Amino acid sequence: MRHFDLTPLYRSTVGFDRLFSMLDSGTEQQGSAYPPYNIERTGESAYRISMAVAGFKEDELTIEAKEHVLTVSGEKKPESDEKEVLYRGIASRAFERRFQIAEYVKVIGASLEHGLLHIDLIREIPEAMKPRKINITSGDKKEHKQIEGETVAH
Repeated sequence: MRHFDLTPLYRSTVGFDRLFSMLDSGTEQQGSAYPPYNIERTGESAYRISMAVAGFKEDELTIEAKEHVLTVSGEKKPESDEKEVLYRGIASRAFERRFQIAEYVKVIGASLEHGLLHIDLIREIPEAMKPRKINITSGDKKEHKQIEGETVAH
């Protein structure tokens, strides 16, 4: 019997209302769990990804959105050798984290505060794609209108 771990679907997808189309990507993924992150819904069509990137500066982090993939990466600049580190417990390794984002989801901003990188996203569906309400009229009260127009001479 084959076991599918669907946890990655819930963790790394933002803006998907139906996740079943991604079932094939639910097979066990290899990779690091660094840095840890949260995905939050902050509004009806707004999302926020918060990543714990303590020790990284703004210029050491990059965020790139391309073809439904949001890539966040970080690389520490080498420290000066002035200090002798006796024990290094704070992670400062390079990382790259990818998130699958749904259609019409775009990044609207990012901020770094207190060691957390916040990436704000919004889902904007075009007006043509939004559902619209159709009024229903009763057959009894329906007015028949004559369509008038100019006739074309042959």
